[in-house]
Amino acid sequence: MSALASLRALSPQQRNTLVASYLGWTLDAFDFFILVFVLKHIAEEFHTDVPAVSAAIFLTLAMRAVGALIFGLAADRFGRRVTLMADVLLYSIFEFLTGFSTGLTMFLILRALYGIAMGGEWGVGASLVMETVPEESRGIVSGILQAGYPSGYLLASIVFFLLFPVIGWRGMFCVGALPALLVLYIRRNVEESPAFIERQRKGRRPFLTILRENIPLFIWSVLLMTAFNFLSHGTQDIYPTFMETQRGYDSYTTGAIAIVYNIGAMCGGLFFGALSQRIGRKKAIVIASLLAVPVAPLWVYAPGPVLLALGAFLMQFFVQGAWGIVPVHLNELSPDEVRGTFPGFAYQLGNLLASGNATMQAGLAAHWNGDYATALLVVAAVVAAVVALLAGFGYEKKNVRFGTEEAEAPSGAYRA
Repeated sequence: MSALASLRALSPQQRNTLVASYLGWTLDAFDFFILVFVLKHIAEEFHTDVPAVSAAIFLTLAMRAVGALIFGLAADRFGRRVTLMADVLLYSIFEFLTGFSTGLTMFLILRALYGIAMGGEWGVGASLVMETVPEESRGIVSGILQAGYPSGYLLASIVFFLLFPVIGWRGMFCVGALPALLVLYIRRNVEESPAFIERQRKGRRPFLTILRENIPLFIWSVLLMTAFNFLSHGTQDIYPTFMETQRGYDSYTTGAIAIVYNIGAMCGGLFFGALSQRIGRKKAIVIASLLAVPVAPLWVYAPGPVLLALGAFLMQFFVQGAWGIVPVHLNELSPDEVRGTFPGFAYQLGNLLASGNATMQAGLAAHWNGDYATALLVVAAVVAAVVALLAGFGYEKKNVRFGTEEAEAPSGAYRA
């Protein structure tokens, strides 16, 4: 069955679940990426430098692991649907309050709290949708779900492009409260995961018990997600700062290029997500990540904005193409009893280990006399190769049927 045919075969309820999970991740990413566009402006108002403000990115990413564990455990105990609603509401509130920060300390605290709420959304939303759609639809659905991340970045780019000169950085964060309205849609249109309801009938064991049975799988998952997060954040977080600071582009040019490369990211996620349904999860990740390496020089060294935008489009096509497979890959590998917790916690622990990326890249650029281009290139090339190695020699359980003995088997039964 083709990707489009598998989407058309989804029931109305399955489509509603996909829409809700996609929007949840889109709006979460929108709230996060608002910050990367305004680092310089916040630093100016608080009379500090960009590396000091970029600590907010570190705190947000680091605290996401806490949120993934808290909300993941809640999703496995109380259900995916109600946990997702609570999570969306909380990250919207903390985003709104950020716009009223009176100084750097208050700003950093609020971003840490936002990070906890942000950390819960991906794992809960991904488990909800993956447990709801048919096996043959998982590849393209995974690409759509993960495309929510660059969609949020694109939305932030558009808001920055159109509204920043009028509303300033504080107004940008206030706009970020709008995702709270998504709770109403979820409450009205989304039902609980069928796999979770079935699991409730069977009973469940403690998370730590299941984790001990799957230590090799969990360690590999965390390492893979560490490399993945270095790849995504290493090609996104300080790229706008590179365009503004090193290339000297204004907010309109920076916003326009960001729009272009986020369109590339969405296309890549959809393409490679669908491709993984045909050739397998591991092969698709390896191909996408390795193809990011040869386009990296164009991405940072192109002589003008048009070629730079082309390089950025291609880079994000391959980076987010690899990422488009992550939701389905981790959910298929996760033990049934802890699918609300396992994928999101592994993902966000990887985020924690990679959370110093923006500060590291800003520090490298400062060490190299403001050369952000080299800092971006070195990180992107190295971690793309690491992602390919970890994925290629890792685990795969394509199209495993949730709720069966195969889905509940410990890591030793997974084929590598």
